[in-house]
Amino acid sequence: MTTIVFATQNPHKVREIQEMLPAHFKIKSLAEIGCTEDIPETQPTIEGNAIQKAQYIHDHYGVNCFAEDTGLEVTALNGAPGVFTARYAGPQRDANDNMNLLLKNLKDKSDRSARFKTVIALILDGDIYTFEGIVEGQIAQKRSGSGGFGYDPIFLPEGQSQSFAEMDKAAKNAISHRGRAMAKLLDYFAAME
Repeated sequence: MTTIVFATQNPHKVREIQEMLPAHFKIKSLAEIGCTEDIPETQPTIEGNAIQKAQYIHDHYGVNCFAEDTGLEVTALNGAPGVFTARYAGPQRDANDNMNLLLKNLKDKSDRSARFKTVIALILDGDIYTFEGIVEGQIAQKRSGSGGFGYDPIFLPEGQSQSFAEMDKAAKNAISHRGRAMAKLLDYFAAME
């Protein structure tokens, strides 16, 4: 059994990643290693934030770990919300508030193209590796679906007629930004065996 810490406080993300991993991988959450503090996310890029989070856990807890940062980049908003995706509408990090603000800001925009980008930063024995996943798509006019989390009800991945929130988990994981970055991480793990 390979155990690795996933540097997130978000139980949805822990569960989503654990479901993608082979049975011999066990993900430990920050709560399981006793980390309750807020991890700094002060970098100007998604990649920078992922590395900063992983480095913080590695430095403070001495464990092999990975962290991810995900951003929604909307073309008509010059790439916003970007690194502020989780707290777009304020520090409360409320998904409904974030979606409401995004839909409001896109109200008069004809270009609704957007992309989700995930960067995973892995620290193994002090060495840093990064893996990127991107999914292109559109911001819908209104919400649809009750699955997923975050902006899933308003994101229509390219080539799909359903929002991420309307897809079952397996279908979403197969094409999602996080799924694509995770596949690269898993390929890396597989090459180590």
